[in-house]
Amino acid sequence: MDQRTPPRLKRAAPKPRRSFLSRLVGGLVAWTLVLGLVATLALLAAVWLTARSLPTFEELMKSPQGQSVVVRASDGTELVTVGPSFGRWLPYARIPRHMVDAMVAVEDRRFDWHPGVDPLGVARAIRVNLAAGDTVQGGSTITQQLAKNLFLTNSRTWDRKLREAVLALAIERRFSKKAILELYLNRVYFGGGAYGIDAASRKFFGHSAENLTLAEAAIIAGLVKAPSRYAPTADPVRAVARAEVVLATMADAGAITPAEAAVANPGAVRFVVDRDQGDVRYFTDWVLGQLDTLTDEAIQPLEVVTTLVPAHQAAAEAAAAARLPAGTQGAVVAMTTDGAVTAMLGGRDYATSTYNRAVVAERQPGSAFKLFVYLAALEDGMTPDSTLVDEPVSFSGWSPRNYDRTFRGTVTLRQAFALSINTVAAQLAARVGTGAVASMARRLGVTTPIDQRMAMSLGASEMRLIELTAAYAAVANNGVEVRPFGIRSVTTASGELLYRRDPPEPRVLLAPHVAAYMNQLMKAAVETGTGRLAQIGRPLAGKTGTTSSNRDGWFIGYTPDLVAGVWVGRDDARPVPSLAGGRAPAQLFAAFMGAALAGVPVSDLETAVASPDFGAEPDAEVYGLSDPTADPPAPAEAPADQPPLSDQWLDRVLNEPGPPPPPSP
Repeated sequence: MDQRTPPRLKRAAPKPRRSFLSRLVGGLVAWTLVLGLVATLALLAAVWLTARSLPTFEELMKSPQGQSVVVRASDGTELVTVGPSFGRWLPYARIPRHMVDAMVAVEDRRFDWHPGVDPLGVARAIRVNLAAGDTVQGGSTITQQLAKNLFLTNSRTWDRKLREAVLALAIERRFSKKAILELYLNRVYFGGGAYGIDAASRKFFGHSAENLTLAEAAIIAGLVKAPSRYAPTADPVRAVARAEVVLATMADAGAITPAEAAVANPGAVRFVVDRDQGDVRYFTDWVLGQLDTLTDEAIQPLEVVTTLVPAHQAAAEAAAAARLPAGTQGAVVAMTTDGAVTAMLGGRDYATSTYNRAVVAERQPGSAFKLFVYLAALEDGMTPDSTLVDEPVSFSGWSPRNYDRTFRGTVTLRQAFALSINTVAAQLAARVGTGAVASMARRLGVTTPIDQRMAMSLGASEMRLIELTAAYAAVANNGVEVRPFGIRSVTTASGELLYRRDPPEPRVLLAPHVAAYMNQLMKAAVETGTGRLAQIGRPLAGKTGTTSSNRDGWFIGYTPDLVAGVWVGRDDARPVPSLAGGRAPAQLFAAFMGAALAGVPVSDLETAVASPDFGAEPDAEVYGLSDPTADPPAPAEAPADQPPLSDQWLDRVLNEPGPPPPPSP
C-alpha cells in the first residue's frame, strides 16, 4: 500500500507591523473614548444624585432670596437701605403669554429643546468672546440662570460654571419646563430691589404682572441682562431702548409679528416712582449700579460707604430749589480734585423723574467746550497773552458770529476766553486742527462722539455733565487725571471687607504750565467775563456755556478744594427765554459753592508756573515764522477738504452770550 507524504502546511504570512504614529493615534482615540465614557458616566451619576437631593418645588417657592444693601454717606450717615421686595407668586397659567415669550426670546430661544445646557449657545458664546478678545456674551440658559440664582454665587470661575451646568441638568430632570419657567419668572432679580415679575410690575408700573402689556413685558424681560444698568429706577431711557431690542428679538423669533412689535411702543409706558424717595436717590442709584463690578457677593447684607457729603448734597438741593427757572430741569455734580463725588442732583425732583441728567443725559455744552480748544492752543505754544484778531472769518462757507454781533479787533487769549469770543475760538481750532481738539477732550475723559467739523469749536457735540466736570477737575488738579467715583468701601454686615478704593497711580494729562495758563483764563472769565455772577468771594475759575436759542445753560467751575458743574434746560430741548450760562447756571453754582465751602479756609489757584523755554527753532517750525517771538497769524479759511455744513446742522451751532450786566447793589 502506497504511503504518500502529506503535503507541507503553508505558514500564514506575518501581519505588517503598524507604524509608531498609527499606534499612537489609535491609543489616543481609545483612551479618549474610555475617558469620555467615564466622564459621561460620572456626569450622569452627578446629575442623578443632584436631582435626588434638590428641594421640592414647594420648598423652592418659599426659600429666602435677595440681599439688603445699606448705602452710607462719607460720614457714616445712612442714605438709603435697599432690600428685596416681592410680589405675589404667579402660577404659570396666570402669567401673561407675552411675558413668557419675551423672556424665552431674549434669554433662551431654544429653551423648549435643550436639556438644561445649550451646546449651540455655548459654542456661539465662545466664538463671539474669542473674536472680541473678552467676555462679551454668555451662553447660560434660563435653567442655568435659575440654578445660579437659587444655589450659587455670581463668581466667574470654571468650578462654579461646572456646578451650574450639573444643577441645570438636574433641575431639568426633576421639573417640567413650565415649572422651571414659573420658578424663574417668580424668582429672578429685575433691579430696584424687585424679585420676580409681580414685584417688578408693581414697582415700575404700579399694577400686578397679570395685567402686563406687551410693551411692559418687553421692558421687564430686558432687565435681566443687567438689572442695575437697565432698571427704570436707574435709567428709564435705557430701559425703554432695551425693550425695543427685546421686541425686535421677539419678532425675529416668531413670538409676535413685526406689526405687533411696531405698535407696542415702550416709550409711551409711564413708570411709577415711590413718593418717599429723596433727591439723594440720584446719587445712590448711580453707586448701586456699580456694585456688580466691585464684588460678587450676592447673599450677605452689604454696607456701602460712599463719597457723598451730606452738607454738599443739601446745598445742591437748596440751590436748585431756589435758582432753577420755572419749567426747566437742572443737574448738579460736585467732586473733589481726586474725583470723589460729594453731591449729585439729576433733576428737579426724583419723585417725579428718576432720569439722572448729571450722568446719563447728553446735551450740547456750548462754550463750556472751549476748554478743550484753548488747552490744545496752549499746549501748541500759545500763552494767555498771545493775540488774535476778532474779525469776520470764514471756514468753507461757515462764518462763526459773536453773540453781540460785534468784533473787537486785536484781543489776547485771556480776553477772548473771558468774553467767550466765538471767532477767536474758531481760529484756534483751525490753527491746531479739530482732531487735536477732539483728542484733548478724549484725553480728559470725554467718551461721547465728537463731530470734528469746524463748528465743534463752539460746542456742538453732546456731552455728559459728569464727564465735562471731571475734565475741568483735571485742570484744577494741575493737569493730573481725575476719574469720578462714588464708593469708598464695601463690607458685609459682619464687617468683612470686600472692596476698598485705593488711589490710582497719578496720570499727568497736561503739562503744569498748560494747566496754570488755563487757570489764568478761567479766573478771568469769572472776574471780568461771562461768569461774573458765579463769584463767591474767594479765588475761583470757571466757564459758562449756552447753546443756540437758549436751549441749554452750563456753568462749570472750581476752587482748589471743590469742582462743580451745573446744567439747566428742558428735557424736550425747547428754548428757555433768557437762559444763559452766565445767568441761572452761574447763580445756582454760586449758591451751591458758597454753602458747600462755608468754613473752608481760602486758598488760591495755581497760576504762576513758568512757561518752558521752547527756543526759536521749534516755534519757527510750528508756526512757519522767521521771528519766533511774533504772534502767529489767524487763518481765514479751513482746509480745502473741510466737509460742507448743512443749514439744518448750522442752526445747531452754538453762540455764547456776552457778559451779563453786573449785579445790582
